[in-house]
Amino acid sequence: GVGMGMTAPVSITAFPTEDGSFQQKVKVSLRILSQFQANPPCPTDESIKIEERQGMTIYSTQFGGYAKEADYVSYAAKLKAALGSDAAYCKDFYLCNGYDPPMKPYGRRNEVWFVKE
Repeated sequence: GVGMGMTAPVSITAFPTEDGSFQQKVKVSLRILSQFQANPPCPTDESIKIEERQGMTIYSTQFGGYAKEADYVSYAAKLKAALGSDAAYCKDFYLCNGYDPPMKPYGRRNEVWFVKE
């Protein structure tokens, strides 16, 4: 019963297939506002879970525009190539982040994150 509004970034955990595309399973995460961090409201929908994300070190790349799955896949491939074979990061998933409301037409910010192991 508590409205929290939209937070940024909206983070999608992608689980890539062999060819780099997304599996049908993705996880969408929203940051809980600071005022609700200590005692977040309980979701009324059973499919919504409250999860604490630990601090992490990431490898990141940024791009603009209205991001689609193909954009995230493409930038993930570019980040992977830039890192080469020596960088240690989780290969089972990566995070796709969008920072802007849907109605913002210009200056949009999107990022792909690989979590360092």
